[in-house]
Amino acid sequence: MSLLSALTNAIVPVLSVAAVGFLLGSLRDIDVGGLGTVTIYVLTPALVFHSLMTTSIDGETAVTLVAAVVAFTLAMVVLAEFAGRLLGESEPTLGALVLTSTFANAGNYGIPLSQFAFGPVGRSTAILYIAVQSVLMYTVGVYLASRGDDTSGFGAIREVFKLPLVYAVLAAGLVRVLGVVPAENSAAMETLQLTGDAAIPVMLLLLGIQLANTDSGAAVARVGVSNAMKLVVAPVVAVGVVLALGFADDTVARVFVLECAMPAAVTPLILTIEYDSGPETGLSGPEYVSTAIFASTLASVPILTLLIAVLKSGAVV
Repeated sequence: MSLLSALTNAIVPVLSVAAVGFLLGSLRDIDVGGLGTVTIYVLTPALVFHSLMTTSIDGETAVTLVAAVVAFTLAMVVLAEFAGRLLGESEPTLGALVLTSTFANAGNYGIPLSQFAFGPVGRSTAILYIAVQSVLMYTVGVYLASRGDDTSGFGAIREVFKLPLVYAVLAAGLVRVLGVVPAENSAAMETLQLTGDAAIPVMLLLLGIQLANTDSGAAVARVGVSNAMKLVVAPVVAVGVVLALGFADDTVARVFVLECAMPAAVTPLILTIEYDSGPETGLSGPEYVSTAIFASTLASVPILTLLIAVLKSGAVV
C-alpha cells in the first residue's frame, strides 16, 4: 500500500461520514446541541477511559509523552492567542481560532495514519496522545470555548469540573495502578469500547450538520491563519518540544510530531456548540471551527505526506 493510499484511506472515511451529516443537515432541522451534550458527557469519556486502560506504552515513555503534549499545547495556545489578537480578532472568533490552531485530530485521523507509518508503536503513541489531549481539551479547551459567553474567568474554569472526562482519566489511572483492569473480553470492557467507539462517528456527523449551516464563503476567508498555525507552525513547535525534552524512543518522538501536525480536531466543534451563546452579528464560533476543520483536513493530505517522508528518513528527529 502506498503512502498516498494510506492517507486516502484515513481521510475518505472521515469525509464520508461528515458528508452524511452535511446531507442530513441540509434536508432536516437537527438539534446539534443535544447530540453535542451526549458526546461530551457519555461517549468521549468512555472512549478515553477504555484507551487508557488498554495502552501498552511503558511508564517512562508515557511520562515524557505527557509532558510533551502539555508543553506543545500551551505553546500553541500562546502563539495562536498572540496571532489572533494581532489580527484584531474578538470572541467568539478568537477562541475558535486558538482551539483549531492548537488541538489536533489525533484520533480517527491520527491513529490509522500513525499505525501505517510507524506500526504498533504508532498506534499506542497516538492513543496516549489522545488521552492527554482530551484532558487538556476539556480543561484548557473548555475555558477557551466558554469564555466568550456569559461564563468567564473563574466561571469558565469551574465548567471544567462539571465534565466527567477528567474524572474518567483519574479513574482509569487508579484502576491501572491497583492492577484491577478487567479482561478485554469482559462485559464491562466490551460495553466501554462499544460506547466509546460511537464518539467518533457522532462527532463527524455533527461536523457535517454544522457545515450544512455554515456560510462557507465568509468562513473560508477567515480560517487561513488557523490552518497555517495547525499545519505549518504546529509541527515546527513539536520538533522544538522533542529536542527540548530529549525523547529516549525516536519512534515515539516522530509519532508525537506527526500527531501534532494533524488537522484541526472535531471535539472543539462540540465545545463551541455547547457554549454557543446564540445568533450574533458576524461569524459564530461553530461556523469558524467547522470550516477550519474541513479546510485543514483537505489541506493536510500533501503536507502530511511530506512530513511522514521527512520523519521516516530521520532527517528531523
